[in-house]
Amino acid sequence: MATSATPATPVTVDLLDPELLRDPFHGYSRLREQSPMAQVVHGDRGSALWIVTRHADVRLVLSDRRFVNNPRNVPGMELEDARAEIFRTMGIDDEYAPYLLRSVLDVDGGDHLRLRRLVSRTFTARRVATLLPRVREITGRLLDRLPDRASPQDGVVDLLEHFAYPLPITVICELVGIPEEDREQWLRWSSALMRSHETGNFTAAIRGIVEHIEELVARRRAEPADDLLTALIGVHDEDGAVLSEFELVTMVLTIVLAGHETTAHLIGNGMVALLTHRDQLELLRADTTVLLPRAVHELMRWCGPVQAARFRYAAEDVEIGGRRLRKGSPVMASLVSANFDPRRFADPHRLDITRQPDGRQETHLGFGHGLHYCLGAALARQEAEVAFAGLLGRYPDLSLAVPPENLDRIPMPGAWRLAALPVRLSPTA
Repeated sequence: MATSATPATPVTVDLLDPELLRDPFHGYSRLREQSPMAQVVHGDRGSALWIVTRHADVRLVLSDRRFVNNPRNVPGMELEDARAEIFRTMGIDDEYAPYLLRSVLDVDGGDHLRLRRLVSRTFTARRVATLLPRVREITGRLLDRLPDRASPQDGVVDLLEHFAYPLPITVICELVGIPEEDREQWLRWSSALMRSHETGNFTAAIRGIVEHIEELVARRRAEPADDLLTALIGVHDEDGAVLSEFELVTMVLTIVLAGHETTAHLIGNGMVALLTHRDQLELLRADTTVLLPRAVHELMRWCGPVQAARFRYAAEDVEIGGRRLRKGSPVMASLVSANFDPRRFADPHRLDITRQPDGRQETHLGFGHGLHYCLGAALARQEAEVAFAGLLGRYPDLSLAVPPENLDRIPMPGAWRLAALPVRLSPTA
């Protein structure tokens, strides 16, 4: 995967290395102990992209204003977003790439604060707390239906398809204002985006999402409702300088996709971790009230679905780990490497749901860090807590239907996502 090197020669890593995709936790840990920074290669070709591996350095990249998300904000340079070429190789039409390159996740400074403030009140801890009864209601309904989803031949049900995905997309669609009858289509689009390496349907999915949002905007203008979409339309119509039409569409796209994809895979990954670590599962069963919040944090650290942050660009020369990163260089912060750094976490490869004591500041980087810290983190934690409590309470004999090593995962650099999660609800199911 990586090659040892003298200090003058950078350690290198191929992000598409099958072994690294199969086991990123140990793979990136080995890389981190070789070097705090590594140069990304494609096969036998080098690239301009660097990856930062150690916890302290990853926090620096995510929070230091010397790193920007938009390459055009590097002073005195005219840089193209490194992802633009990647998107072209994936066959994504240039007409739709901007919806993925210029969201609230990608802008800096005043533009980022302006866009973030427009939706931040929707995701405050207080606002999220008011959603708890509805999250529990949706969870209960999905749990009720699980036995009907099981195969009559072997009693196996796909927990990802029939529980982990429907829960967060229902919640986020209700918040935003996506009608119930359209949510199945959103799931199909989302699946197409995640599996574009197999289907090549990335552009078709983005086109469908954009056109659908534009239709919803027209509908909400005619029939306002008590939802985030109506509120954003109001901001745009009152002052287009505050929120453009493009930003409105991109904001909805980003919130809905980010608001269910990562949570669904946190629930899926987390259940696999608990079911394969019976000591931790029994600890959690014994005291869900105290340990559930800690468990979610630990699962986000240990098997979080997002393993790398979006590219940043050095706005000036910056030294990291004894190596000078030149102005304009693209850099990727490795969250999975940072979250397993023994400099920050004792025995990091051990799953320990008691690891984070009450009241301590969040130590893992699963939700990011700094100005671009995940806007929906509080909602994701709440949904995961309700999901785990509901599953373990309703189906105490829940078990994997296949050996954990046989679970199918989507081979995507920077992500840890299941393709399916086959389980049995009871020994006789």
